[in-house]
Amino acid sequence: MNAPNTPPPSNESALDEERLPPHLVRRARWLMLTSLAMLLAVTCYLLYARGAFENTQTLILTTDDSEGVGVGMDLTFSGFAIGRVRRVALAEDGSVRISVDVPRKDAHWLRQSSVFTLVRGLVGGTAIRAFTGVLTDPPLPHGAVRPVLRGDATAELPRVVTAARETLENMAALTARDGPLAASLRQVQQTTERLNAPNGALGVLMGNDADARKVVTTIDSSRRVMAQATALLRRLDALAQNADTQVFGQEGLVKDARAISAALVHTLTATQSSLRQLDVVLGHAQAVGGQAREASVDLNRLRNEVEASLRRADGLMAELQRKWPFAANPEIQLP
Repeated sequence: MNAPNTPPPSNESALDEERLPPHLVRRARWLMLTSLAMLLAVTCYLLYARGAFENTQTLILTTDDSEGVGVGMDLTFSGFAIGRVRRVALAEDGSVRISVDVPRKDAHWLRQSSVFTLVRGLVGGTAIRAFTGVLTDPPLPHGAVRPVLRGDATAELPRVVTAARETLENMAALTARDGPLAASLRQVQQTTERLNAPNGALGVLMGNDADARKVVTTIDSSRRVMAQATALLRRLDALAQNADTQVFGQEGLVKDARAISAALVHTLTATQSSLRQLDVVLGHAQAVGGQAREASVDLNRLRNEVEASLRRADGLMAELQRKWPFAANPEIQLP
């Protein structure tokens, strides 16, 4: 039973193989061939998964520190791996050159305006990310060299620790027994006690009880004034209603004014008729006046003729009196 577990001598291997049944020999050979084929298939799959058979283009990233960057690291775009670091080398000028293989099918995400960052976080490893703002820019050519913007979260730790220490010191100063926070709490307590006092919030707002009482007195006076104003408004409302009744009621002034207006219109109508009759009378009077004016002209002419005749008669009498004086004072009276 122990013979199969002990390796046979080398010079007796052919004899042992000849002693085995032929079907076992064939099975052993098929098993070896199958294992070799599976190993070859796994190797080919791993090479395929690593992109060994994929058409790629090279992108060279330059930085001054490649800590955390290793071969096989992914280049991500929007969280998806679009490239893999193939080589990390030190250039002659002291900078680090990171060679990245980008598959042709994913190369269209990289443009000439793309920005590359190397981020090292507090938790997790280093990540290389690509950012493309304008996808319509010209594509990135093969073998392009681009700088990498490096961001190290651990570099901010000293400043963060210093800021935290200052914050703790400030908090300790604030929460001290004689600090501003304690003083504010005491003032809040005093304010709460004053709020529970008889004057309450009014005393807190005014600062003392005397001013608070004045405010209360002013409020009471305002209430009385408002009550008086309300009563006055009610009286004015009643007066307005009475005035409305007296003016616009059935026996109001508006009805009397309408009657007076109607009488005035009737009077004006009668006056207008009288004026028309007066116009007729004045027309007749003007006609009579014209005739009287003509008669007065004839009378003036007749009087002038009479005066001329009397003057001639007076001349004749004067001549007669001069020649034959019959009287001492002859007089001639005009009509």
